[in-house]
Amino acid sequence: MSKADAPGSAGTAPEKKPTGKTAGGSEKAFRTELLRQMLLIRRFEEKSAQMYGLRKIGGFCHLYIGQEAVAVGAVAALDLKDDYVLTAYRDHGHALACGMDPKAMMAELYGRQTGCSRGKGGSMHMFDVDKHMLGGNGIVGAHIPVATGVALKIKYKKENGVVLCFFGDGAIHQGSFHESLNLAKIWNLPIVYICENNQYGMGTDFRRVSSVTDFSKMGVSYDIPGSQMDGMDVLKVYAAVKEAADRARKEHQPSFIEAVTYRYKGHSMSDPATYRTKEELGEYKSQDPILILKAQMLKSKQLSNEEFDKIDAERKRISNEAAQFAEDSPQPAIEMLHEDVVV
Repeated sequence: MSKADAPGSAGTAPEKKPTGKTAGGSEKAFRTELLRQMLLIRRFEEKSAQMYGLRKIGGFCHLYIGQEAVAVGAVAALDLKDDYVLTAYRDHGHALACGMDPKAMMAELYGRQTGCSRGKGGSMHMFDVDKHMLGGNGIVGAHIPVATGVALKIKYKKENGVVLCFFGDGAIHQGSFHESLNLAKIWNLPIVYICENNQYGMGTDFRRVSSVTDFSKMGVSYDIPGSQMDGMDVLKVYAAVKEAADRARKEHQPSFIEAVTYRYKGHSMSDPATYRTKEELGEYKSQDPILILKAQMLKSKQLSNEEFDKIDAERKRISNEAAQFAEDSPQPAIEMLHEDVVV
């Protein structure tokens, strides 16, 4: 593959990961970068939905709209020189939060050769080894043991890293979740398990299928610290994950966090989400994570409406350029069909 065909080679410069005040950045700069990241995810996902509607994107496509605070706040607590991120199929937001190139990601959605997985993975398989974003995974819960294995690697090699493992509420009842938490505690692995409870496993309210509705209690079974956080407030997410990541790094202790959040779109692009009411959706839209941070920054005079509009316009431009890049990129050559296949 030539340099011109390499994923992201012609892409926008990677997003700068937010640096917390305690790490040397000012509080205003930190919050501004969180806002920039969440707006990028929102506009990228909206553009993806538009292009899916125009049949430029095919296959499964799971949007992250509404849940931006979880990925952005959590990844902001990491140092991706040492740390790793693994997640499930709703992975666009995590990939962007890790600094992946929007152009390479959109090209992947288009199935183009310049995509981050050379057009072979699609929506559910965003991956960038250099960013320590070790992928989305299309099988519910299948990546949780993989993430646990990455944490074992860190401990075995006596590295200083931490693993964040994201998954939805539907994965809670998979055996892989319970087996992984048990091993993580037995081996004292540096990993933070984060359940993004967006209220629905596909079209089913999680309360209909779970005898325990406060998932944070599940850590007790494995003697792992468990907590629940407001997944619509990016600053609360950052604080909770930073505490857990520090514990993992310093004490080599795993943690389990339930992030209570909400997705504004259906499970996937083919889901009209008729199983919930307009009133319910409206209630959660009033808790929009982007608007919450914007209001906090306006109140503290760290942001003006004009500054917000400028940031938002820039995010829209990046998303539009990503779509154009994907449109102009070549289809994978037929010779690539059997490449990258592990036998």
